[in-house]
Amino acid sequence: MLIVGLTGSIGMGKSTAAARFIHHGIAVFDADAAVHTLYSGPLTTAIEQVFPGVAVAGKVDRVKLSAALIAEPHKFKALEGIVHPAVRSAERDFVHQQAASGAKLCVLEIPLLFEAGGFEHVDVIVVVSAPAIVQRDRVLARPGMGPEKLDRLLLRQLSDQEKRRRADFVVDTGGTVQACDDQIDVIITALGRRHGSVFERFWR
Repeated sequence: MLIVGLTGSIGMGKSTAAARFIHHGIAVFDADAAVHTLYSGPLTTAIEQVFPGVAVAGKVDRVKLSAALIAEPHKFKALEGIVHPAVRSAERDFVHQQAASGAKLCVLEIPLLFEAGGFEHVDVIVVVSAPAIVQRDRVLARPGMGPEKLDRLLLRQLSDQEKRRRADFVVDTGGTVQACDDQIDVIITALGRRHGSVFERFWR
């Protein structure tokens, strides 16, 4: 089975690209969605112990957690130490489910694929990328987002230029959804000629 890592900086269009893979019947693991699920109960107690007051009604309040991290940025590592192992466990379950179903290809949509070391555990890396001004316009249109918060997030991420350099495929998402879809279609065709080795070496 070929395992594809789909990544890109915030606001670059990962969800749009992922939707096209799904359109073709290819399963996609959404790391952000997994984190949301974990924040809704499974990790609440552990996170509350490190960031008192961020739990509300048995769930992690992301706004409160964000404020706590701004106040104590040195605790990012502690949060990652709680969240990353749980996400990796969910990833492994997903990959094994896909292998058991006979899938020839699956996608791991992981925003911090390079930063968290996940790039070593995929066969192919697809990076979505758009001009910086397009990225900023998209992200700043989100509720609760401001220039300072965006700049802090970008500081924690590998630069778009470096991600593009390390990619096997780059998808330009600065245009229309159709243009993005067309690029993904070409990539899927190319991936059909590739064979994976990471599953046997790492995931099994």
